[in-house]
Amino acid sequence: MPNPFQRAFLACVILAALAACVTSPPVQHPAMDLPAKFKEQGRWKVAQPRDTESRGHWWTIYHDPALNALEEKIEVSNQSLISAAAKVAQARALTENARSAYFPTLTGNGSSLRSQTGRSPALTTDATSLDFGWEIDLWGRIRNNTSAAQANTEAVAGDMESTRLALQAQLAQSYLALRIVDAQKRLLDGEITSYSKSLQLTQNRKAAGIAARQDVAQAETILAATQAQSIDTEVQRTQLEHAIAVLIGVPPATFSLPVRPDALSVPPVPATGTSRWLERRPDIAAAERRVASANKLIGAARAAYFPTLRLSASGGFSGIKDLLSVPARFWSLGPQMAAPLIDGGLRKSQVDFAKGTYDQNVADYRQAVLAGLQQVEDNLAALRVLEREAGVQAEAVRAARVSEAAALDLYKAGTSDYLNVAAAQNASLTSELTALNILNRRLAASVLLVKALGGGW
Repeated sequence: MPNPFQRAFLACVILAALAACVTSPPVQHPAMDLPAKFKEQGRWKVAQPRDTESRGHWWTIYHDPALNALEEKIEVSNQSLISAAAKVAQARALTENARSAYFPTLTGNGSSLRSQTGRSPALTTDATSLDFGWEIDLWGRIRNNTSAAQANTEAVAGDMESTRLALQAQLAQSYLALRIVDAQKRLLDGEITSYSKSLQLTQNRKAAGIAARQDVAQAETILAATQAQSIDTEVQRTQLEHAIAVLIGVPPATFSLPVRPDALSVPPVPATGTSRWLERRPDIAAAERRVASANKLIGAARAAYFPTLRLSASGGFSGIKDLLSVPARFWSLGPQMAAPLIDGGLRKSQVDFAKGTYDQNVADYRQAVLAGLQQVEDNLAALRVLEREAGVQAEAVRAARVSEAAALDLYKAGTSDYLNVAAAQNASLTSELTALNILNRRLAASVLLVKALGGGW
């Protein structure tokens, strides 16, 4: 007849055989019905995620040393990024917490109790022991919980990369917009100088009796309106400067950027592109890892239907001082099995909850992919259309300048009134400001395309 240890070993073998029949659902990447290519550009290929690859210094495509220096400061000073990194550290700690269940535990205990009953002498009872425990992961509960925690850590790391990319893009947009404001300020100040000369011209002609007071009033009006526009740019520039300061983690009061109305250009977009562009998007990778995590939690929830097997052992000494010279030894060793028999539907609800969480994460993943596709298409289309618009607007600027010069010449010759000059000046300034606005939109679209593609191309 087998002894207790043989019976325990036999029970473990039987449970291990049963465990082989219990598996968590296989991990499957959610399928999506996708087009063969982007509407705006080239064909697709089978995706192979590359979200862990370095995105490099993608902002160098704008060839601006000041922007490069600001972008570097995000890595060390931006508080949102520091917070995201702390969340990754928390997730890693939770993964280690889950992984620790693989290993046995050993606990040491010690006590010294003084007691007395009635008139009997007071006694001191001393005890020391070591307790050993180890849960055998027959049904994959620990394994699935650990895998789920690891996948969640990878998802949180993807969130951090998404935060980093969003902050870098926001900084680039703000900086480029600020440079556009500088260009607007330079344009307006140049026009103010020109309009001041025109005002002096009308005043001289009025003094000579060959111009009406209305001409002077019109020249004064257009000059004052342009001066107001120039002053108004200071509000937008200041706010953009403050936004940049917060992004690089410094108080706005201590940060400033010198005015530098340099010529800006839109970096060229590759002529063809594929789904490879989306493989580095950290938000899509994070959504996919959350699907994997939720899948593993279904397996962990299913394991609750089956009994837990725990190996335990304890041993130590206890005794009463002054009565027993040799402390009594004690020990225990053996497996422990526990299985819930009636739980009022608790385990079923936990499995259903895990399945619902999985379905939610699948939908979130598919939505992230669709949103990514939309963002790429939107900004490719914006760059294509705005490039055409910029070409037409450049012609409008050229024509408006010719018209302004001709109107001023006719006025000087006395064959036209100043109303035509004012209209031509207003049209010329509006055309140039519109051209700068189109350039600003093109630059913003290029930054958003970089972000949509996971960081450059």
